[in-house]
Amino acid sequence: MSPAAAAGRGSSPVAWLMAHTLSCPLVWGLIMLLWIMEPPRADAGNADTVSAERSMVWGPGLHAGIELPVRYFYIQAVSSRGHNFTSSPGAKIFKVTIKALSSNEYIRIHVPDPLDRNDGSYVMRYRMYGSVTEGLIIEVLHGDKHVAQSPYILKGPVYHEYCDCPEEDSHIWQQTLSCPSKETQISKDFAPFPIIDLERMLEEVPRRFAEKRGAIVHYTILNNNVYRRSLGKYTDFKMFSDEILLSLSRKVRLPDFEFYINVGDWPVEHRKANDTPGPLPMISWCGSVDSLDIILPTYDVTHSSLETLRGVTNDLLSIQGHTGPSWSNKTEQAFFRGRDSREERLQLVEMSQKYPDLLDAGITGYFFFREQEKLLGKAQLMGFFDFFKYKYQVNVDGTVAAYRFPYLMLGDSLVLKQASPYYEHFYSALKPGKHYIPIKRNLSDLIEKIQWAKENDEKARKIAKEGQALARELLQPHRFYCYYYNVFQNYAKRQTSRPAIREKMEHVPQPTDSSAVCQCHRNKIVREEL
Repeated sequence: MSPAAAAGRGSSPVAWLMAHTLSCPLVWGLIMLLWIMEPPRADAGNADTVSAERSMVWGPGLHAGIELPVRYFYIQAVSSRGHNFTSSPGAKIFKVTIKALSSNEYIRIHVPDPLDRNDGSYVMRYRMYGSVTEGLIIEVLHGDKHVAQSPYILKGPVYHEYCDCPEEDSHIWQQTLSCPSKETQISKDFAPFPIIDLERMLEEVPRRFAEKRGAIVHYTILNNNVYRRSLGKYTDFKMFSDEILLSLSRKVRLPDFEFYINVGDWPVEHRKANDTPGPLPMISWCGSVDSLDIILPTYDVTHSSLETLRGVTNDLLSIQGHTGPSWSNKTEQAFFRGRDSREERLQLVEMSQKYPDLLDAGITGYFFFREQEKLLGKAQLMGFFDFFKYKYQVNVDGTVAAYRFPYLMLGDSLVLKQASPYYEHFYSALKPGKHYIPIKRNLSDLIEKIQWAKENDEKARKIAKEGQALARELLQPHRFYCYYYNVFQNYAKRQTSRPAIREKMEHVPQPTDSSAVCQCHRNKIVREEL
């Protein structure tokens, strides 16, 4: 019996869709939506055996045309009776091998074990350190049996992260990645800016923001090359905007456009849409209810996605394999560790001292309120993965939105989120009470909400699972590339004049060392520079 036929009998709607549409990347969004909507099976077959034939494999890492720093895909364990496992059948239940399709080609590929997400599913990551012309072969095995439609052949060429070989047709690239046709936050951000006057920005931005804030970087993208100049003293974080611009331009031809990014903490444009003069379309990593900045994914989640399996240990994929004990075995307390970057964090420690059975909170470093260290004490640093030993996670703002929030949402704990004027690019998709528990800005209802969660364990667990499922969909690394491109495309089409390489701009080159060596099979279009 074929895997498709096996999945069609006695299996879930998701299983059927997976088996019948695996080769089409356009259906990923529908697959993930059904995955979120489909409730766990009461008879998930955890006492049953794993079926290699009925288990499922899907994701962007099975498609040659989706070039990412780290490619990844998912495995779902399915029982011999056709039911999805909803708890882990074992950390080493699947084995994956990845190598060049042709014996005449050799590249180094980092292939760690699949990460067990403790819900019957696994995430498989691999990083290529070279490109192949003929392609890759990916084998997913359960014991000595191939899983689902394994082996998977990725017909070449298959390019690695540092291969500068952009797709010239952005529409094809977006289709290949199954980029969403619309992002609510992007539509909202651009609503006040039907046109973008580059000459006005050239005159106003340095005067209004660079002199005061000193954390503005001015970019021009021309003929898929990146140029920039720093406006102010505090622009070291341009390294993060540089790296994503270079990475994205290696994968798809960017539109010619010119923009200003704020690499500081706080949003900068506080004019209202109907003010005279009106607001300027400044780009930032964090938004707020009293500003009109256009928001990109934070430097933190972007950098961690670029450096997965290399320069970072906490990233949005690795978190999913380190979510701590199962729900019933987690410590039934709310948990917080962090710096003293907001006064409410100090309040957490005071509440922890008063209600130690409900809340374990500590400050790991004092900078803003050093005089409080003697009174409140200093907590030992703790590995982030260990946070998920606790059933409830308290998310309180830092200087702006707490950039730990996406990582907490991917864990297996219930997140209690402080009401905040600040937001990241994906917050608009989340619903309080459905994906997390909201708490008041002054934390006055935190203890009450923790007690509610303890007394309503199944409801609390359902909210935690719904939040985790949505975060897994929204925070996939390939979705960040889609989001960045969508923002840049919207920005470019609103410009009323042609972008230019301005005085004191410098070219930001692509890597030229041995890590970037590859043979590009696409025809690059060289356009006349403006």
